Amino acid sequence: MKSTLTLLLSLLMIIAMTACTPRDNGNNSSSAIEPSSSLAPSSSSEPSSMDESKPSSALEDESAPLEDEPSTTAMSTDFEKIGALENTAVTWGPGVQVDENNRTLGSIQMQEQYEKYCAYFIAPETSDKVYLTFDEGYENGYTPVILDVLKEKQVSAVFFVTMDYVKTQPELVQRMIDEGHIVGNHSTHHPNFTAISPEKGMEEIKELHDYMLENYSYQMTLFRPPEGAFSVQSLSLAQSMGYQNVFWSFAYADWDPNNQVGYDAAFERTTKFIHPGAIYLLHAVSKDNSQILGPLIDEIRARGLTVAEYDLPYIPVKS
Repeated sequence: MKSTLTLLLSLLMIIAMTACTPRDNGNNSSSAIEPSSSLAPSSSSEPSSMDESKPSSALEDESAPLEDEPSTTAMSTDFEKIGALENTAVTWGPGVQVDENNRTLGSIQMQEQYEKYCAYFIAPETSDKVYLTFDEGYENGYTPVILDVLKEKQVSAVFFVTMDYVKTQPELVQRMIDEGHIVGNHSTHHPNFTAISPEKGMEEIKELHDYMLENYSYQMTLFRPPEGAFSVQSLSLAQSMGYQNVFWSFAYADWDPNNQVGYDAAFERTTKFIHPGAIYLLHAVSKDNSQILGPLIDEIRARGLTVAEYDLPYIPVKS
């Protein structure tokens, strides 16, 4: 009798345990143990085929540039289209003929003709601003003085640099950036852009552009053609790369350190052509410029104009 009762109790316990076990109703029960293949873990020690450090918008659009990488969007261009454009060389100089507002006529004419290629020779006539720009091919000892004066006068300028300059003068370039100036692209090797192919021209701009981005975390947006030489083709190239072509409405013979004209003559020449919307080209190798810069800024202001930070807008390529 006891053995019969024991057998019955054992059978009842087996039935009860079977009833507590979940049944498979056609669902994949493995998902309760293993993560679904459609879900990614929040973090992983294994490398992913996609850069998970990118924001979601960048993952969705692989063309979006990263802050620490050269802008592939700005550096894209159509060589076939640009190569078919006119490449007749123009060497720029504003001349001495002026209008009733002392604005050089050559600059006005060029602005009207080439503005659609994002080229600036002079700012709009309605502007009360004057922009100071300096070309930096090499250092002659006067850039620190120029920076001191600009800091004292609370003026922002544009410094157009070459690759050799940024490599040999890193402290000065960093100071330009730190003190709020704009560092512009004057090309890698300073070639005449009308004498090289669009592909080579792109390399000249891009190499310096990338170097500044990689070594200074600085994105260049302004380009000054070496020698002031340009063509429709070269202007279009820089424009297609996201750059403005920045020329000038005033310049004088200041580039030869062994042929300086002296303080009085330099001051007279630079103040004679003060005009609204002026873009000044000055060379930082000039001793005269380092001496007259402060008085020149004062004179510009005395005539009711503002020595302003460069703020002319980018003009996009028309489709």
